[in-house]
Amino acid sequence: MISSNDFRPGVSIELDGAVWRVVEFLHVKPGKGSAFVRTKLKNVQTGNVIERTFRAGETVPQATLEKRTMQHTYKDGEEYVFMDMESYEETRLTPAQVGDRAKYLKEGMEVNIVKWGEQVLEVELPNSVVLEVVQTDPGVKGDTATGGSKPAIVETGAQVMVPLFISVGERIRIDTRSDTYLGRE
Repeated sequence: MISSNDFRPGVSIELDGAVWRVVEFLHVKPGKGSAFVRTKLKNVQTGNVIERTFRAGETVPQATLEKRTMQHTYKDGEEYVFMDMESYEETRLTPAQVGDRAKYLKEGMEVNIVKWGEQVLEVELPNSVVLEVVQTDPGVKGDTATGGSKPAIVETGAQVMVPLFISVGERIRIDTRSDTYLGRE
């Protein structure tokens, strides 16, 4: 159990049979009446965001999440196959379970898989990945003075905006949280 006074961004709680992550919280102590905590909660499974108010000191069950390091070994049909790095057991996940993170998922990449009981909640990628550019428009000499950008498709099929001087075959570092170009590798 966790007290509503201990809420911080990123804390996971169980509410109405689902896992919710605290996005924002505000401890309010009005001049009249008792204090309360106003929160913004995000459902980990569906991504829905709600606002909820708790009395100060009210306790709610804290979600016990298990995070395991796994390696993406291969894709079997539609399913993604991951191998546990400690027990070498295989886990198969559907595209719905992996979500939009699949666009940066490459064979041999180590990721963190977050589970609540036996249910997979999310796949956490590293903050940045290095991928090779497979398709982009050629840069024209003199274009870099404007500091513009152009779309490029990387080896996993994801599209990222890159500077004009990037060409096909170059390896670039991409921030997986914001889908932005970080630099050449």
